[in-house]
Amino acid sequence: MSGCSGGLTNAPKNITSKKALQYHIGPGDQLEIFVWRNNELSVEVPVRPDGRISTPLVEDIQAAGKTPSQLARSMEKVLSKYIRSPVVTVIVKSFAGEYGQLVRVIGEAGAPKSIPYRSGMTLLDVMIAVGGLTDSAAGNRAAIIRRAGKNESQFSLRLDDLIRDGDISANVQVAPGDTIIIPESWL
Repeated sequence: MSGCSGGLTNAPKNITSKKALQYHIGPGDQLEIFVWRNNELSVEVPVRPDGRISTPLVEDIQAAGKTPSQLARSMEKVLSKYIRSPVVTVIVKSFAGEYGQLVRVIGEAGAPKSIPYRSGMTLLDVMIAVGGLTDSAAGNRAAIIRRAGKNESQFSLRLDDLIRDGDISANVQVAPGDTIIIPESWL
C-alpha cells in the first residue's frame, strides 16, 4: 500500500493518550444542553450538517470538533451577556461522531460500515458492530490502517483467530479514524 510508513507490522500499540480518548462532537450528534437555574434555556438539539447548533439566546454556535466541555464554556461566554455567571452542561445523548472520530470497516465484514469511536473500543467491539466476518473473509489477512497527522501505519490483524477461534490475545484497541480492511479469501 503506498503512503504507509514502515509496511505491515504485527499489532497496533494500545492507545493511552488522553487526547485520543476525548470525544469530539460531530454533525448528527444529539446534544442535551442544561443551563443551571435557567430551565427555559435548557434544550435538546441536533448538531446540524454544518456543525453548528442554535439554542435560546445562543444562535449558530460551532459545536462540531469541540469536546462537550469546550462547547459548554463557549456557550457560557455567550450567555454571560444575558445571565450573570451562567453554568452550562453539555451531554451527548446520541453519537454520530466527527468524521475523524469514526472507525471504518470495509471488505468482507457482515455489514461493512463506519461506526462512531467510543473510548476504550477494541477490535472485538468493532467486529460485533459490523456483524462479524462473511464466510469468504480471509480474517487473518486483515489489516488496520491508522493515521497520525500525515503519517500512516498499517498493522496486521488476526480476525479469524479472534472471532472463529476465540483467541482473545488477537483483540487490540482501535483508535478514532482507523480503517479496518478485510480481504476476500483466495479459495
